[in-house]
Amino acid sequence: MADVRRWGWQDTAACRGEDLVLFFGPDGERQPEREIRERKAKEICAACPVRTDCLDYAISRPEKYGTWGGLNEDERASERRRRMRRANLHRGVA
Repeated sequence: MADVRRWGWQDTAACRGEDLVLFFGPDGERQPEREIRERKAKEICAACPVRTDCLDYAISRPEKYGTWGGLNEDERASERRRRMRRANLHRGVA
């Protein structure tokens, strides 16, 4: 059974109750529409009290789709690599 406390952050997420399509675009979405949708999702994330928890969750999974913690898929991949490099430096791994 999952530890309910680990998921508690979702209860206060700013996106709670929003249309999921805003955070997970439809199949076949064109670039101009995607940019508009992601910008709107990121505006909600920017004011979210649990943005960091959400991003940490998505990076630890790794979530392949959607806007999580204010970052899209490509941005999360970059953040994941950055965190790995930083962790390796702290451990003394080149």
